[in-house]
Amino acid sequence: MKLSLLPWALLLLVTAPGPGPQPAAGAQGSCSHRCGVQDGPCSCHPTCFGLASCCSDIRDFCLEILPYSGSIMGGKDFVVQHLNSSNSTDGVICSFKESIQTRGFVDSSARVHCVSPLLYETGRIPFTLSMDNGHSFPRSGTWLAVHPSKVSESEKSQLVNETRWQYYGTASTQGNLTLTWNTLALPTNSITIELWGYEETGKPYSQEWTAAWSYLYSLATNITNSGSFTFTPKPAPQNYQRWKVGALRIVNSKHHAGEKDVHALWSNEHALAWHLGDDFRADPVAWARAQCLAWEELEDQLPNFLEELPDCPCTLAQAQADSGRFQADYGCDIEHGSVCTYHPGAVHCVRSVQASPLYGSGQQCCYTAAGTQLLTADSTSGSTPDRGHDWGAPPYRVPPRVPGLSHWIYDVISFYYCCLWAPECSRYMQRRPSSDCRSYQPPRLASTFGDPHFVTFDGTNFTFNGRGEYVLLEASGTDLRVQARAQTRMTPEGSQDRGTGLTAVAVQEGNSDVVEVRLRDGAGALQVLLNQEVLSFKEQRWMDLKGMFLSVAAGDRVSVMLSSGAGLEVSVQGPFLSVAVLLPNKFLTHTRGLLGTLNDNPSDDFTLRSGQVLPPSASSRELFQFGADWAVENASSLLTYDSKFLVENFLLRPKHDPNFLPLFPEETTSSPSQASEVAKLCGDNNFCNFDVAATGSLSVGNATRLVHRQHLLRTQSLQPVVSCGWLAPPSNGHKEGMRYLVGSTVHFHCDSGYSLAGAEASTCQADGTWSRPTPTCQPGRSYAVLLGVIFGGLAVVALVALVYVLLRRRKSNTCVTEPNVGLLAFVQ
Repeated sequence: MKLSLLPWALLLLVTAPGPGPQPAAGAQGSCSHRCGVQDGPCSCHPTCFGLASCCSDIRDFCLEILPYSGSIMGGKDFVVQHLNSSNSTDGVICSFKESIQTRGFVDSSARVHCVSPLLYETGRIPFTLSMDNGHSFPRSGTWLAVHPSKVSESEKSQLVNETRWQYYGTASTQGNLTLTWNTLALPTNSITIELWGYEETGKPYSQEWTAAWSYLYSLATNITNSGSFTFTPKPAPQNYQRWKVGALRIVNSKHHAGEKDVHALWSNEHALAWHLGDDFRADPVAWARAQCLAWEELEDQLPNFLEELPDCPCTLAQAQADSGRFQADYGCDIEHGSVCTYHPGAVHCVRSVQASPLYGSGQQCCYTAAGTQLLTADSTSGSTPDRGHDWGAPPYRVPPRVPGLSHWIYDVISFYYCCLWAPECSRYMQRRPSSDCRSYQPPRLASTFGDPHFVTFDGTNFTFNGRGEYVLLEASGTDLRVQARAQTRMTPEGSQDRGTGLTAVAVQEGNSDVVEVRLRDGAGALQVLLNQEVLSFKEQRWMDLKGMFLSVAAGDRVSVMLSSGAGLEVSVQGPFLSVAVLLPNKFLTHTRGLLGTLNDNPSDDFTLRSGQVLPPSASSRELFQFGADWAVENASSLLTYDSKFLVENFLLRPKHDPNFLPLFPEETTSSPSQASEVAKLCGDNNFCNFDVAATGSLSVGNATRLVHRQHLLRTQSLQPVVSCGWLAPPSNGHKEGMRYLVGSTVHFHCDSGYSLAGAEASTCQADGTWSRPTPTCQPGRSYAVLLGVIFGGLAVVALVALVYVLLRRRKSNTCVTEPNVGLLAFVQ
């Protein structure tokens, strides 16, 4: 297409310093100001690369960057790919979220650099780039800001023996502290080391509540960039004492003190014990106790955030299976060695994925090696809920929703005050009590796998192997949609099977981002797309997205956690995808699609779009028509069409291929040569038997068997468990047993000097009640004391009797002896 004279004239007029002439804003033949736009003579949409429809300057204006992620603390240097400039450094400005600007530069190789800013939120942060000192910003890209704990250790400076830093000044913790870092991460000859403090001020839960990092002072200025710094901490001046949480920042010495948004290396945020004043060092216990009491007073004035938190799963198996609502706590993860610093009696903890809606709070649940929930009422190792969710909460930026840092202010530093620096942990635990699981309701699970086989939310099993794109799930209320693409498999001989399998799955809830997981062509690996753009997971395997969280494990399993509590898991199983969907009970009676109607009634799982219900006894051919009825409509498709093959076979053709005739279950017969192997492998697993017959492949059948087994095991883990709730020990006594689930028994004992009045044990019953209440321990009736009194009394009686007998015997002897003597005298 030829451009008219006027646009060409505008292109010549609107120029600016930079790499070549700058097209007019929004010029149809250019991607200047048009990234993500698909319309026009050429495309600036991510799908254009596969469709060969991109504007020629797309890489100049729709930016790719490396690295693409960094901590919310900022200071990360990244390079704009495919963009070179001969201009001076002064003209490069990077603008994040249209409000935060950092100064970029051009290096000696003509590569353009930006520096990430200090942010108070995680997620994908849009940015624009100016090469003319801020006059225009025609280029755009996306920066991924991540929780500080998810940043590689090589990108941070290291507090050597971090515990020592955070206990400095307490009993027997003195001497030098050491900071180390990777000198290659900050290429300069001399550096400055600064202390920054974090605080949240203003009236809690009001518009005046604000979060701020502040430069405090420098520990060292213009020192050699050696990779190590050792010093003896001195108490900070009084005007800096109000900061109790902070981090160290290392910068090039050319920057003035506290200069923001420059290339830097940050340490972990930590408790600033080492910087506190003489009053702390003189009597750290008294100082910490005073801080604990002040926190306690403030906490009692704040709203009760516990009421809106979800209950914890009852068992470790439930917690690991309920992956839509709970994910492993990086501070206590059984898959990473169970290093549970704050919960030493636990082997695994999980956190609620979503923050509570009103207060932005989070739930934590910890479990012992036996799979039992660990409660603070029984142990200081128990799980503690958080006023500030550790992962933060949208819209972020303000307390108590700042990722990581709000949690430090309201939950972690107070733990140091009350539990680590002073013996006042009971005060902390009273205000951070563990949730028991009496009201916990496991999610409902549905799965599809193999040649596609379906197990609905209500447990109905069926096979539908159409070729096309289909609705797995639609849910009213949250407008949750899950769609899938099914394709045939090519055999090693080059022919197509008469079965199909899932090759792509897409999900969206409300106005959230759209995430699609698909098989990468011929690679047997997963590819993840966000709003039709392929994502890279080389740097980060966890992403905070709009309306959801996304996690990728080992390249073969993707988890999507939605704001409603629904969860989607996609993995590679054999030649196809396996999909598991978890729904909380609030979705009851609100679902439809191939995964059925969630209402505890399997008989209506085969409900058509029209509302007509096929009977459970429907034939395989009737079920094939049921599946075809749930074909995706083009106008509502969530799937991506970024290749000629996908456009021609799925976008431009009917969503359900009417010409494809699959193999139906009643038509399957195993090859006689495989009969014994199939029987040995599959047994009575109909899904496995069908897939071997449909594909002739034992490995395909085995993959189906394994994933079906996983579904059954997970379903078992998610069965409801009756809990009777925490049972208190008697006053002046103790109990044995910290398991409060049905069938568990708790035994009671009294301290010395007390006796038990009531039952010695109580058992959790099927109706959720204890068989006997907690007994009492009453003074002075101890069996040991009673027996002592009895035996002591008997001993006294026996002693008196013995003395009496002896005295009687002596008296008797005296009486007999005296007459005999007289008689002898008389005889003489």
